[in-house]
Amino acid sequence: MFKIFSYSLILILVLLSFITNSLAQDKPKIKIKQISGYVVVYDNSIKTMTIKGKKAEITILLDDKTVVKENKKLKNHNDIKVGDKVVIKYSQIEGKNIAKSVEIKTDTTNNK
Repeated sequence: MFKIFSYSLILILVLLSFITNSLAQDKPKIKIKQISGYVVVYDNSIKTMTIKGKKAEITILLDDKTVVKENKKLKNHNDIKVGDKVVIKYSQIEGKNIAKSVEIKTDTTNNK
């Protein structure tokens, strides 16, 4: 009797481990990509911009979580202008390029 109970308990535990393992599978990790280039189109009303990089142009969406910085200082979406050199970290979510961060690069050389 004790043997049957032991085998049954082991079988139940093995089955439970398979079930919980299949239920607890991780979501696919979102890859963070980076592009640097110049802003060629910026539309603040719909929070999109097109960046011309070395190889291609790409359209990026900004959301409320997008961090905008210039010279390590926090800025907002309104500070982005056409012609700005930027470095953008973004991820593709449901076929859309969503910006995680935008770093506006400024010319730090002094022209005298």
